[in-house]
Amino acid sequence: MVQSFEATLVRQCALTLAGMKPGSLFCISHADLSYIRKQAAQWDTRLRPLGLCVQVMLEREHSNSALVYVCRPAQLSELLSQNETKHFLEHIGYQWGHADRLLEQLAQRLHSQEEFPHEIGIFLGYPLRDVIGFMEHRGQNFTCCGLWKSYGNPDAMKRCFACYRTCIDTYVQLYEQGTPIEALAVPA
Repeated sequence: MVQSFEATLVRQCALTLAGMKPGSLFCISHADLSYIRKQAAQWDTRLRPLGLCVQVMLEREHSNSALVYVCRPAQLSELLSQNETKHFLEHIGYQWGHADRLLEQLAQRLHSQEEFPHEIGIFLGYPLRDVIGFMEHRGQNFTCCGLWKSYGNPDAMKRCFACYRTCIDTYVQLYEQGTPIEALAVPA
């Protein structure tokens, strides 16, 4: 079953729409990549007044798919300006700047690196310890697995993941009952 851009946006970005995470990423396929670009631009225009932005981070012509990133720029900027996060990103080769500049560097890494840049977890609001843990352990030895692999307190993360799953399920249900996406987006 092929989901519409809007249905995918709600399912994959509910936590960002709800203001619980600074960013979400989803992959979507369509025979015409310009359709994905147009949809992303339209939703960016519609959601910007609510403090969200939508952008295509990577187009994959060979598979007619794209990675679309949805974020709350203010929340992302706050996260990226934390000292530990800043030092980590600089340590792995990012040149410091505003969130937009860091997103440009992430997009470049998505285009140029053979391996997926796992630091993307930071831009999705994953705890820094989980991003570092995933990179150091190459995805092994995690303490809990839910929406991502966690390397922290498993009981706390299980509660977090359960809360996140409830939000996602609620947003999908509301959308399927006719609630417009703009009404689901918590204003910044």
